[in-house]
This record gives sequence, C-alpha cells and structure tokens, in this order.
Amino acid sequence: MNTLKQRLKDRYGYAMTVLRGLVKTDFKMRYQGSFLGVAWSVLKPLMLFAVMYVVFAKFMRMTDGTPTFPVVLLLGISSWQFVTETVGIGLRSIVDRGDLLRKVHFPNYIVVVSASIGSLISLAINYVVVLIFAIFMRVEFTWRVLWLPLNVLELYIIALALALMLATFYVFYRDVLHIWEVLQQIIFYAMPIIYPLSFITEKHPEYSAIANLELMNPIAQTIQDIRHNFIAPATQPTVWNTFGSWWVKLIPVAITVLLLWFGVYVFRRNSRRFAEVM
Repeated sequence: MNTLKQRLKDRYGYAMTVLRGLVKTDFKMRYQGSFLGVAWSVLKPLMLFAVMYVVFAKFMRMTDGTPTFPVVLLLGISSWQFVTETVGIGLRSIVDRGDLLRKVHFPNYIVVVSASIGSLISLAINYVVVLIFAIFMRVEFTWRVLWLPLNVLELYIIALALALMLATFYVFYRDVLHIWEVLQQIIFYAMPIIYPLSFITEKHPEYSAIANLELMNPIAQTIQDIRHNFIAPATQPTVWNTFGSWWVKLIPVAITVLLLWFGVYVFRRNSRRFAEVM
C-alpha cells in the first residue's frame, strides 16, 4: 500500500512540479519584450470592447437598452477572449515545445494544460476589471453570483477540450491553425456576444427559433450563464430560463462533456507519435 502511494506521489508530484514551472515560464514569456507586459491581458479585451460598443451599441443600436449592457458586453468579450487565447496558444503548444518534449520525459498533456492555466490567470484579471466596472455602474449583485465558479469551470473545460483536440491535429496538419482562425471569427459573430439575444427576438421575432438555437452552443450557453449570474439575471436569457424541457436544458452540458471526452481520447491516442512526427 505504501509502495503504491509512493509511486503515485512520485508520478503526479513530478507532473505537478513540471506544470507549475511551465505555467510560470509561459506566463512570463507571453508578454516578454513588450513595454506594457501583463497589462496587455486587460488592454486587449478593453480595446475590442471599445470598438464593438461604439460600432454595434451606439451606431447600430444593437443593445438591450439597459444601463448594464456595457458591462454585459465587456464580460462577454473577456470570456470569449479567454476561449480564443486558450485554444490559440494551446493549439501550438505541442509543436512549440517539441524540443522540450524530446529531451525531458513527462506527460504531453501538461504542455497544453499549462497554456490553459496561463489564460485562466488572464481571465481572472479581466474579471476583476469587469467587477470594478460593475461596481462603478452600480450593478446590483444577487445570490446567483455563487454559481460563477461552476460557469467558469465549464468554460475552461470547453476551451481545454478544443485545445487538446486541435493541438493534436496541428502536430500532423499545420493547416489547422488557419482553419481555426477563420472558424473563431465565424463562431464569434454567430454567438450573442456583441449583440443581445433580445435584439433578435424583439426586432426580428421570426428568427426567435434561431436565437434559441444559439443557446445550444455550449460556449454561448456558458457565456450567457456567466452574464446572467454575475451581472444581469433580469435581462440575460439562458437555457435554464428559456426552455421548459429539462433534457433540452442539458444538451449544451452534454456537448461539453462529449467535447472533453473526445479531446482527451484524440490526444491520448496520438500523443506517443508526437516526438517522431515533429
């Protein structure tokens, strides 16, 4: 019993040591050489928010008409930025760390996980900024904010699953990077991030079914849940308050679990071939 316990401790203790080292190195190197450094993790979503707010909220009037919409928009952009950053860096992580993987023996998945944790740190910083904005705009927080850790966990699982899957494909096919860059733009505009769902259901009621279908996307479902529980429970529709059937409500969650299983399966099945292919 003690021998098994010691083996597990040695194996996973070493893995955790490597993971901590990679997280520190990745986060430091992410903004190495830039004048503003880590501040860019906040400035990028803020700059995107400023452009989207002026273009879509002010000029195109794509807003829910509430005082909290700017904070809701910033929260959505920050959450989406986390997904794109996690997948974008995680996608290249195995290839970028190829020399290290050939020299040092440790589980390959740690490289992808370390990239995702670095993005998670940036997300935490962004959420602090969102919280400051929310307090400044006198947002009334509710008990639903207690659900936020579970919502963030689901978003993290989605991003990690996509990163594991695409990192595997990228080792064998470099075109995956270019395909993902196009796909992320399509997904961004196809989800209610820069526009509220109420804009579609109220201005174009004939498209209400399509608006509801958007909530079946687990990324959209999670971001809407984060907005609903963190900032605006009265104005943000989610699968939980839009659909009556319980099995429909669980579809995005089931897709998330399936994505994680498939990502881990594909990664583990091909990880032994990484070194020889690279």
